[in-house]
Amino acid sequence: MTTPAQLESWVAALCVELQIDLDEVDIQGLLDVARDAAHSVTRPAAPLATFLIGYAAAQHGGGADAVAEASRKASDLAQTWTEEMPG
Repeated sequence: MTTPAQLESWVAALCVELQIDLDEVDIQGLLDVARDAAHSVTRPAAPLATFLIGYAAAQHGGGADAVAEASRKASDLAQTWTEEMPG
């Protein structure tokens, strides 16, 4: 089982590898969106949602504000998703 310290170390190493400023990564926010997508939609929606958040943020100027806005939209959509939705 992964500990919080292991997760933090891995994210820090990944940020270095991807040349991302760790201070601009809202780890808890992304985990919250992943949780919402996994529980409200389906488990495979979690990694796809977090990838698409990053992609959308890059398309809209990047930075912490773009990620926060994309995260909010993704979380809102996931929390309102129901069985009656398409698919």
